Amino acid sequence: MSGDRQGRAPSRLLSGAVTTITRMPSPVSRRLLWRGLIAAAVVAVVAGGVVAYVLLHAPGNVSNPSVAFNQPTSTAPPPPPRRHHRRNNFQWPWYGYNGGRTRLFASTPSMHPPFHIGWAVNQGTLLEFPPVIYHERLFLMGDNAVAKAINIHTGHTLWQRKIGTLAAASPAVSGKTGLVLMPVLSTHGSSPGGGRFVALSMKTGRMVWQHQLPAGSESSPIVSGKTVFFGDQGGTLYSISIPHGHVNWTYHASGAIKGGPALVNGVLYFGDYAGRAYAIRASNGHEVWAVGTNGAHFGFGSGQFYATPAVAFGRVYMGNTDGRVYSFGASSGALGWATETGSYVYASAAVADPPGLGPTVYAGSYDGNLYAFNARTGAVRWRHPAGGKISGSSTVIGNVVYYSDLATKSTAGLNVVTGHQVFSFPDGAFTPVIADYHAVYLDGYGKIYELLPGHRKSAAVGALHHHRRHHQQAAHKRHRGENAKHRRSAAARKRHAHHAAREHRRRHAQREHRRHEAQRKTRHAVHRAARKAKHKQH
Repeated sequence: MSGDRQGRAPSRLLSGAVTTITRMPSPVSRRLLWRGLIAAAVVAVVAGGVVAYVLLHAPGNVSNPSVAFNQPTSTAPPPPPRRHHRRNNFQWPWYGYNGGRTRLFASTPSMHPPFHIGWAVNQGTLLEFPPVIYHERLFLMGDNAVAKAINIHTGHTLWQRKIGTLAAASPAVSGKTGLVLMPVLSTHGSSPGGGRFVALSMKTGRMVWQHQLPAGSESSPIVSGKTVFFGDQGGTLYSISIPHGHVNWTYHASGAIKGGPALVNGVLYFGDYAGRAYAIRASNGHEVWAVGTNGAHFGFGSGQFYATPAVAFGRVYMGNTDGRVYSFGASSGALGWATETGSYVYASAAVADPPGLGPTVYAGSYDGNLYAFNARTGAVRWRHPAGGKISGSSTVIGNVVYYSDLATKSTAGLNVVTGHQVFSFPDGAFTPVIADYHAVYLDGYGKIYELLPGHRKSAAVGALHHHRRHHQQAAHKRHRGENAKHRRSAAARKRHAHHAAREHRRRHAQREHRRHEAQRKTRHAVHRAARKAKHKQH
């Protein structure tokens, strides 16, 4: 019987109408009711306790300054070399610039805003990650998985090759092997999966080898010697020989590896989508340490590491989607600090030691602020409101930290010490800039710009310079033509003199021959006459 039928019975009134009368619950039903109410009350109390515990124990800011920290001996950044830098010797070989991926480039004193555009090239696709530099070429790969080599002086495309359908990483270059290395999320469709890792010739773009990745990869690779390291969506960290493409070893993490590993003192550092951070021996793939975070406990945030770590001062710095930036001891994995922002931290950090401020970590958040953290304690030195969402990494060039605002599609530069804005540009989305000693290369939403130091000259001054250059070039051309004419005339005179001398020698030889022939005939005649006279005498 259903509950409705058990609790109610029909009864006829005098009028013959049919109605229902609710029965009083039986003692058994009353006991069950009370038990249910008591159970509900217990559940409510327990739930309230859990909520109270979660609220009281929600992960907040943590600071353990006693965790090992290598204090710099000098707060001044290393001065750039005095000698003149030639572009064909320069490398920004992978995402993050150096092995620690600190995104810090000392630059030269002149590499400072204001800038003007040297060249700009539309790539026809979203540029989520920046290019890399090897000598006089930029290598990049847009979201459409088209690999390109670009002349650094002109912006002209030297070669391009379609290597998949979806990509979201920077390449890495291996100068020793002449190869550029690129991870691909997918080779078909617009969703991750069915990707590969490819090695292309830096000179021609020809594919030298490939390694299939069923899960795909958006982990920006890093190179040491003739070995490349990267992770994939399936949580596998790879060590691959660059010349031949064979796998040296693999390590399996607890979640997808989105960011690229950093490499310092023979140890690889990275995080995964399970919210764990790792240190792995680059030589053999053996685990040094692995630690978790509490951001995902009790539903607080996703607790995932998307960001590529930055390693400096004996610490590992990584942003997390639980809204915190974490600092771990590089040797032990001990938590140095974890500081909250207002939202997800997808962005990788930049780390610098500016004079007058000291060791500082710069990272943007989806809460719309760029933060400068004390690298030792995690305390916020300053924050700058961007006005939108910061999804990409910041980069320090000289004494300016650059970031892009995903919401407003713009790029800004701030003084590293004060946080005051000193540069703005009306394009950008993710990681904004790389540089060499001559220019800054800005990654827009779909364009790449060469930014040269100094203001662009006015139109009148530019026209004057153009006029002067035109006359100089014309004069140089005339002078070159006159020189060529003079050279041709000199050559003609030389040929004429040579011909005249040869003709003179020929004629002289003929005259000498005729003279000798006449002398011979004279001698012969005299000899004949003498013989005749002698014959007559006898």
